[in-house]
Amino acid sequence: MKITKANGKAEYALVENLKKRAGETDAKIVDIVTNILKSVKDDGDEAVREFTVRFDGGLPKKFIIEKDELQDYLDKVDDDFKNAIINAKNNIFDFHQRQAQQSWLTTKENGVIMGQRVRGLKRVGIYVPGGTAAYPSSVLMNAIPAKIAGVEEIIMVTPPGKDGNPNENIMAAAAVAGVDRVFLVGGAQAVAALAYGTEKIPKVDKIVGPGNIFVATAKKLLYGVVDIDMVAGPSEILIVADRTAEPSFLAADLMSQAEHDTLASAILLTTSSELAKATLREIDKQVKYLDRQEIILQSLENYGEIIVCEDLQQAIDFANELAPEHLELCISEPLKYIGKVDNAGSVFLGNWSPEPLGDYYAGPNHVLPTSGTARFFSPLSVDSFIKKSSFIYYTPAELRNAKDDIIKLADTEGLTAHANSIKVRFE
Repeated sequence: MKITKANGKAEYALVENLKKRAGETDAKIVDIVTNILKSVKDDGDEAVREFTVRFDGGLPKKFIIEKDELQDYLDKVDDDFKNAIINAKNNIFDFHQRQAQQSWLTTKENGVIMGQRVRGLKRVGIYVPGGTAAYPSSVLMNAIPAKIAGVEEIIMVTPPGKDGNPNENIMAAAAVAGVDRVFLVGGAQAVAALAYGTEKIPKVDKIVGPGNIFVATAKKLLYGVVDIDMVAGPSEILIVADRTAEPSFLAADLMSQAEHDTLASAILLTTSSELAKATLREIDKQVKYLDRQEIILQSLENYGEIIVCEDLQQAIDFANELAPEHLELCISEPLKYIGKVDNAGSVFLGNWSPEPLGDYYAGPNHVLPTSGTARFFSPLSVDSFIKKSSFIYYTPAELRNAKDDIIKLADTEGLTAHANSIKVRFE
């Protein structure tokens, strides 16, 4: 992990390097996934079973787990974990319920009525990885906003373990979050089954949740058949720190994201050369005791960097250029700068608000835009699971008052049938 002095040019070489990570999906993977999608669309559950045997080595002991059965898993996990996910659930619910929108209408004095109807999607599918990437926190973050939005049914798909059984921690989280049914199937075939529907797996309106490159490619290819949350890239953290920051905290926070993936990026922007050097020393000291140190070191070497800036404003400007997934402001007056942060998925203020607080517990969603898309995308929210319809009521008198303008606009666009729809009412 190198230290670079910002000069208006050197630091932007990092931006170009990060862009290279998000290269186009390998054509071979697209071909494989395309064939899987077609097979599931044509042959339904039979294709799902065949791919499950081929990729997972066998079929699960039980394919469907109903809602009442999920509650049994709460008794199988240890009490500390159970209490932790319940406490996290309460925080996540409290934050997201404030995002809920209401339907509305307005009645004007002339008798015109207009409004908007807001309602939840009918059915949503949540993909939850298994194996070493089994994250119960993702179940909470995806299901709870959907519940608040009023989604009628939440379907979860997750691959079974090698023993044919589901991950108990994931099942416990599903129970706490209010998931309605679980199907033990993973991979692109699970995504296809949710998008097209099979004899056993119902068709959904939207698919959310993380997955490997095959899952991500399937979601991308199926966008339009169903809605999706986003095409997520490698995890990112950008920390802005002044001389008041604690190097041991900075090192720990950088590595908390680097451990996700060798493609993850962890960047520190600081106004202090001494802090930069001290943070590197802390990384060397702490990484020796971490389980995923090989991944961390590779990530930091290839996509990590410490950039020494002239002042905090230069650091904030560069942060807005990068538009990171996670942004920490480890500075003496973080609230002073929050209004200057335009592009970031989630912002963590001060030395005592580390990124894992948001990943697991505080309440804001951890499904965030990556690869610079925070410039125009938002975190997963209650809004992600609703649809809106507008409605209009005009009286005959008010349509008469508006008719000349409407006819003029329609004729200008060459849409005479539109104009005629208005004219016939007053002939």
